[in-house]
Amino acid sequence: MEVWQHTLRQALVDPAELAERFDVAVAPLQEVAQRYPMRISRYYFDLIEAPGDAVWRQCVPDLRELTDPTLSPDPLDEGRLSPVPAVVHRYPDRVLLLAGSDCATYCRFCTRKRKLGCSSMKVSEAELHAGIDYVADHSEVRDVLLSGGDPLLLEDDQLEAILLRLSAIPHVEMVRIGSRLPVTLPERITDNLCKLLRRFPPLYLNTHFNHPRELTPQAAAACNKLVDAGVVLGNQTVLLRGVNDSAVTLARLWRGLLRLRVRPYYLHHMDLVRGTGHFRTRIETGLGILQELRGPLSGMALPHYVIDSPGGRGKIPLLPESILRLGEQALLRAPGGETIEFPNH
Repeated sequence: MEVWQHTLRQALVDPAELAERFDVAVAPLQEVAQRYPMRISRYYFDLIEAPGDAVWRQCVPDLRELTDPTLSPDPLDEGRLSPVPAVVHRYPDRVLLLAGSDCATYCRFCTRKRKLGCSSMKVSEAELHAGIDYVADHSEVRDVLLSGGDPLLLEDDQLEAILLRLSAIPHVEMVRIGSRLPVTLPERITDNLCKLLRRFPPLYLNTHFNHPRELTPQAAAACNKLVDAGVVLGNQTVLLRGVNDSAVTLARLWRGLLRLRVRPYYLHHMDLVRGTGHFRTRIETGLGILQELRGPLSGMALPHYVIDSPGGRGKIPLLPESILRLGEQALLRAPGGETIEFPNH
């Protein structure tokens, strides 16, 4: 067993373990965790300074998760867009391949919150093979995004087998990996893993830093190893109420990412996922932050602000020409010209 695997086994899964360091009422947190399981890597747990801080909010259960019944558990309609269990095919030339079944830390705002820690998150070997077969059978697919769960929680030989099969498909031009392990389990980014990834260019990895406190020396070392192995790194930040919804916080984060050779790629407006409403800001909040930082911050540090539209219709860039109305119900124009109403509260 490698060091990172041993560390992963020490993750906190019972809210009672939070009482090791913090004076908290455990029973309400356990009630939430029965519906939406908790898992926090020891490394990420050690970044918490106090209950309710920016790291705590991202990983510790909150009673408000149980009082958000109006939203969909699957707002992006991934179920409908899955021609086979391990594939989500939303855009014509690219697919999402659910290669991983677990995460080092369960983010409380996750788009797949309905599945995290549940049997429905599991992808069998047969389903994964069928997903790669689907890619091979669809010549229009040139871009494959490995997601899950976290694909980097696979063992090296499992990940190698996936990358070998994908690299043998003539029409697949590039592979991307979505992983939060540089943030939540940086020890997973081993020399052996980087040696493996180096063999499969072009390879892109989008990670998920949300707050400058996550830019630790360990995270920096993990990112540097990946970049030195030829992996192109981008970052997708989610705009979260009470975590990073200020220009000062995001400026520190995005400047810090560039120092690590990680390009800020997307600022995501929160998806309409059931159990996450307390994280959602108004669209004006994100627009205001970017307006405030445009000029004081290098253009390289400014990501695209986007909404992933309900019903699986894809991302809408939040630009003046795409915003038709702002109010309690925003009216947005999708790239294809369709107009979409989006709750803005």
